[in-house]
Amino acid sequence: MTLPSTYADRNCSLARTLEVVGERWTLLIVRNAFYGVRRFGDFATQLKIPRAVLAGRLKFLVQEGVLTRDDGAAGGVEYRLTAKGVELWPVVRALMNWGDAFYSPSGVRRAVRHDEDGGLLDHEGRCETCGSVVPVPEIRVEPGPGFDPADSGLDPVSSAINTPRRLLEPITAP
Repeated sequence: MTLPSTYADRNCSLARTLEVVGERWTLLIVRNAFYGVRRFGDFATQLKIPRAVLAGRLKFLVQEGVLTRDDGAAGGVEYRLTAKGVELWPVVRALMNWGDAFYSPSGVRRAVRHDEDGGLLDHEGRCETCGSVVPVPEIRVEPGPGFDPADSGLDPVSSAINTPRRLLEPITAP
């Protein structure tokens, strides 16, 4: 359910942002787009989201300019993050950090590293090895010490997500 467009403070950027990304499945769809999921069926399989809900969220994210829809892609329709969508990475990462800190007693579930030198990234996206702020396409995500393989699906998309890979690198599951 979206926030009403008649909220008390119409000048609140947070309220407007939540209208776009604040629905239950939306940030999980965006997160999976960072992980390389592009096809409707792959989002549905990996997230176990009702197909009608997924269709509505994808349509809305395209309408808002967070994703693009490519109808000419090999194998059908693909969804990709736009530059506007990629700008959501710090938000997604901050929420993941918060979840790791408060809901993952065994440690970080997914580690993020600078793919070039393997350095872990801090909460601001800075590489501990070289000190640079790492752009999204150069970030590698991999299972961390708190990752529980029993909690991950056995489908090919989940398997691809659960192996070390660069963000935005497309998953090409059969």
